[in-house]
Amino acid sequence: MDERKRDSIVAYLRRRMQEVGITPEDLTSAILRDQSKQTEARYRSATGDTWSGEGEMPQWLKQATSAGQSVEHFELSSMTARTVQSARAAVDWRDDPFAGTPLARGQYP
Repeated sequence: MDERKRDSIVAYLRRRMQEVGITPEDLTSAILRDQSKQTEARYRSATGDTWSGEGEMPQWLKQATSAGQSVEHFELSSMTARTVQSARAAVDWRDDPFAGTPLARGQYP
């Protein structure tokens, strides 16, 4: 896009923003809100792996869905990625009877 056309579009946008009462700060906060929504985890595995729902589906979710589990089963409701990480850190794995097995290491047949 050439500079003259870009300047014309910017001038038009500024004029329209002024007409409807949108400030640059309003625009900035709206963009930041949208960006934060994009990076939040939407799905979580039992081991604490997360996926935002964007890009290629991770291997753990592909394996679960190919085994017959629904994607909705892994969807986070009110939980956030931070609470997932803190919950994962709080688990005491010393008494786990499956610790050290291929299943616990994420190696599936």
